[in-house]
Amino acid sequence: MNHKYEVLIIGGGVVGCAIARELSKYRVSAALLEKEMDVGMGASCRNSGVLHAGFKYAPGSLRARVAVKGNALMDDLCRDLKVKIKRIGKLTVGLDEEDEPTLRHLKEQGDTNGVPGLRVIGREEMQKIQPGVEGYIALHSPSSSIISPYSLTIGLAENALANGVNFHLGQRVESISQQPEKGWHVRTAAGEIFEAQVIINAAGLYSADVSRMAGVDGYTIYPCRGEYYVLDKRLNGTLTALIYPAPKKNAPGWGTHLTPTVDGNILIGPTAQYIKEPENHACTPDILRRLRIEGQKLLPAIQVSDYIRNFAGIRAKQTPPEVGGNKDFVIEDRKDVKGFINLVGLESPGLTASPAIAQMVVEMVGNHLSLVPDPSFNPVRPGSSDFFSELSAEEKADLVAKDPNYGEIICRCEKITKKEILDAINNPLGARTIVSLKYRARASMGRCQGGFCIPRIVRLLRDEFGWRPEDFLKRGVDSPLFVGNVRPEGGQA
Repeated sequence: MNHKYEVLIIGGGVVGCAIARELSKYRVSAALLEKEMDVGMGASCRNSGVLHAGFKYAPGSLRARVAVKGNALMDDLCRDLKVKIKRIGKLTVGLDEEDEPTLRHLKEQGDTNGVPGLRVIGREEMQKIQPGVEGYIALHSPSSSIISPYSLTIGLAENALANGVNFHLGQRVESISQQPEKGWHVRTAAGEIFEAQVIINAAGLYSADVSRMAGVDGYTIYPCRGEYYVLDKRLNGTLTALIYPAPKKNAPGWGTHLTPTVDGNILIGPTAQYIKEPENHACTPDILRRLRIEGQKLLPAIQVSDYIRNFAGIRAKQTPPEVGGNKDFVIEDRKDVKGFINLVGLESPGLTASPAIAQMVVEMVGNHLSLVPDPSFNPVRPGSSDFFSELSAEEKADLVAKDPNYGEIICRCEKITKKEILDAINNPLGARTIVSLKYRARASMGRCQGGFCIPRIVRLLRDEFGWRPEDFLKRGVDSPLFVGNVRPEGGQA
């Protein structure tokens, strides 16, 4: 089947979805291709969920500019998209006098970058911000924040869809060619063909591959895996700010730290390990053991029972392991390849920078197409940012009276109702996997990790939506939830 658009975005991570939403402000036919069965299934759902202030990046660098601007854009964006954001601030902590020059350099760098409110503070003020924190000195950045990265990605995509951008999920790009009169010609592994005047490469870990398909060589992505532990909500409120160690020269990341989330959990991590496979999300015993040791040092209140799960995310680095450190973002409107806008190596702070990157890219689209603002654009995503469990008793009673499905709990740990599960199933993007439901409704994110709610969700999908055993997928077509039968069909239980 052939599809024709003016603009085609490749990649449904937070940056690709932010570009899609920004494009939807204009009268332009646009679509987004994503290889997974939902948006945000890569690095955009596997990170710390931190909005960085922008003081770590070299003055004048693209990373610095889009990080500071993106951070400033987030309040209005999250309000419109009904996405939770908490401006809790960050302490970048120096453990001894040797770290003080690093922190003062970071402050000078941040001031040059336009980061608001940076201060170098001593132990007494550190204790006021975060009681019990160990350290000699710290850099306090009040604009550092936490957010739900998958909620932001989904919110951007749903709002873009509502404003006219088409989403084609499960479409892995297989080849790209440029034809003199028809422009770009993209074929996917599913046999679909897409034609467009402008292509935007936002493929993350696969951005160098997409770049080569389009005839642009010279880029290599080195996958770098970071592992995390997720702690139980019992510790919610223990951390009142982000606590990071002072960075070390040429390190591939910030180092292991504790990060509170907007939903009440605490993350330990990430580590940084270069790997060969771009989708090897395995967690390794030695690294997890190290995380437990380091987490205990940072937060002695952690108990063995507080570790409820682990996961890994993968950074799209441009620097090989023997070099380390980071390269600047690549965001270019290729002059030698007409109509190809190339984004490569958008690792951290890609989440923070996503709305600023989107504005920058759409300006580049304007070099190729006439962009006329669409007066019908609606920036507000319908619904609420609150889960049923977060409402007052009166608000809960009112909702149950209107819809009894609010009165049935499906996920006991997170107190997620049947109505919230139904809303997640009926999502605008049509995503149809257990992980898609998880990221929309938080079902299976609690202590039992789905032991209580997954059987109930399966029964709901079977009885009310007619799903067959083969329809149940954990993440995609290569991860079926059920394989085979334990008894013959029609047999006795």
